[in-house]
Amino acid sequence: MASLMWLDDAAAFPHPDSAHPEGLLAAGGSLSVARLAEAYSQGIFPWFNQGDPVLWWSPNPRMVLACADFKASHSLRKKLRQVARAEQRPDARVRITTDVAFTEVIAACAAVRGGRDATWISPAIQAAYTAWHKTGAVHSIETWIDGRLAGGLYGVCMGRFFFGESMFSLASDASKLALAYLVNFLLARGIRHIDCQQQTNHLASLGAQAMSRRDFLALLEVALRHDAPTWTPGQILGSGQLAPLEQMTP
Repeated sequence: MASLMWLDDAAAFPHPDSAHPEGLLAAGGSLSVARLAEAYSQGIFPWFNQGDPVLWWSPNPRMVLACADFKASHSLRKKLRQVARAEQRPDARVRITTDVAFTEVIAACAAVRGGRDATWISPAIQAAYTAWHKTGAVHSIETWIDGRLAGGLYGVCMGRFFFGESMFSLASDASKLALAYLVNFLLARGIRHIDCQQQTNHLASLGAQAMSRRDFLALLEVALRHDAPTWTPGQILGSGQLAPLEQMTP
């Protein structure tokens, strides 16, 4: 196996095709906003355990969800219809928002649960993506039930591409509701793909499919020819439109 390339922030990333079979491409450098943006624009992302050097990945194949292929189970479709019918009423129990509670969402995604004894979303990762969020490139989707944060996800938007990072759920289907609303929100803004990075059965059940690195990078190249859409805090409606926060009842 070829030796691993070590980088500093002045070094260019190697081409993703030089990654090891498991997808590991390089190590080293920082998690500055500029470095993260450079990596994502080339289909590269960081993933490493706390205490280890930064590890950069570009897996082949790559798991990608085409928004038009999103699959909702029968029970989730029923719940989505219930949420949509009530979403604009003052007494709505469930609301889906974006960029209302980013810090809380990424912290919840990092929380150790479900039998895990560690998380890759270390304090360094949280700080890096929070800094990137403040520039307007990283976003959160929140599911609120009876006024409490019950689930959500966060990810990166560059051009006409969304990179999903992590999800959490404290109530049944709360993260899936956030994803379903995100899909409609993205489609309404001309974004048709969500990068899911690693292959899992759960992602496959939601409609994500594996594609070759070459095909993924070709999709990304086209998507990055466009500017990212305007993305402001608000309540996401089932139609994918955004309602101003002042229209929400506390």
